Amino acid sequence: MRRNLVRGRVTAVLGVAALTTALVVGVTSSSGAASTSVSQSKGGKSVCGLGNGKKATGSPIKLGAINTQQPGTDFTDIGLMAKAYFDCVNANGGIYGHRIAFTEETESTTAQTASAAAKKLIEGIKVVGLVGNSSIIEADINHKYYEQKGFYVIGAGIAVSAYSTSHFASINMGPRYSSDGAAQWALSKKPDKLIFDQSNVPGTGYNAGGVALIAKKYKVPYKLETDNVPIQDGKSVAQRLVQDAGKNGVVVLNFTPPEALKILQGAQQQGLQDDVKAWACSTPCNTDFLAASLGPGWYGKLGVNAELNLTSAKAPDSALYRSVLKQYGKAVKGGLGSFSQMGFTAGRIATQALLDMGPNATYTAKTVNAAFKAVKDFKTDILCKPWYYGKGSFHLPNNTDRTVTPSKDGKVMVQLQGCFGIDPVDPEVAAARKIEAKQ
Repeated sequence: MRRNLVRGRVTAVLGVAALTTALVVGVTSSSGAASTSVSQSKGGKSVCGLGNGKKATGSPIKLGAINTQQPGTDFTDIGLMAKAYFDCVNANGGIYGHRIAFTEETESTTAQTASAAAKKLIEGIKVVGLVGNSSIIEADINHKYYEQKGFYVIGAGIAVSAYSTSHFASINMGPRYSSDGAAQWALSKKPDKLIFDQSNVPGTGYNAGGVALIAKKYKVPYKLETDNVPIQDGKSVAQRLVQDAGKNGVVVLNFTPPEALKILQGAQQQGLQDDVKAWACSTPCNTDFLAASLGPGWYGKLGVNAELNLTSAKAPDSALYRSVLKQYGKAVKGGLGSFSQMGFTAGRIATQALLDMGPNATYTAKTVNAAFKAVKDFKTDILCKPWYYGKGSFHLPNNTDRTVTPSKDGKVMVQLQGCFGIDPVDPEVAAARKIEAKQ
């Protein structure tokens, strides 16, 4: 999977019309009928869709996403990057000539805005699939609606229902399991106390549940704290966390990058970063923006859970991701980082599912969602192991990840710990591994 490294970038892939024909092999479609599958790779390089450099002009396949956007919490980069990838697909043959028309809707962590966004997409715009949903509450509000409508979301979940219901499967492992991974690394430092701080938004109790179980397993005293976002005074928050953790304690954060940065810079400005054994952070902190903003001095001191590969990885999909972001992702505010990786990967999986339907498919909500549900063994160097959807009462396909840290020169994130399994002391992780064993 991720080990078949390819040296160099893939910038020549985009917009090149004279690419060779993709390998076509026989497969079985989601409906059980024989079809063809076009691999999104050529000559060891990843490409967008058909990769033929021809602009798709056929009738649109409508897809959409719902992302949280409010002060202190913004996940729209995930949908924006999915759109960037689909724009690249459209410039390279689309789905057998069909364009992907993508619409991103936002919600502000209210049931009304989340519900309205889903109904607008499905009943108003009449999208046939949802790709890149990432919201604090949206999955909780809308999952029954998706079940009624037969929609199988390929998302980047946050809410509890994004990992506990039948019609939502995520590229990431979400704040609970990502915080688990961050805590596992922090606890490897053998602290005598663990402080877990996160934004005061819906779901904090659930998100903290796994960390509490892991701390208990390691027999380390644990304390949950929360802070309202946007954070107004990062210095005072950092001071409180360091005081509560003590010299031999560790601090684990679960915030979006700008908010986590306020705390970490607050510690740095007061010379407090070395007053605890280690700092750790869930996946949103895995962005070169945060590393560059902190600067040198955090290598090995800050361990960030990485549900996805390094953005600089010399591997096919990672190279294509960087190329797509550069050429089509001007609207992606955070640049290279986990959020844009999630949007890219969700778009790539959805595109492969659409291609696997074959050139003569009819793209309806029923057929497209059947194709999404049928995804299995999807290999990409961006994830630690193959991604799948399938039939199940819940979905947690990403349960193995890495740890990264700011580089010694304080410019980018670098790998500190290779792929490791999230501790199955968290019961949903144990249940997911049983599902995988059966598959």
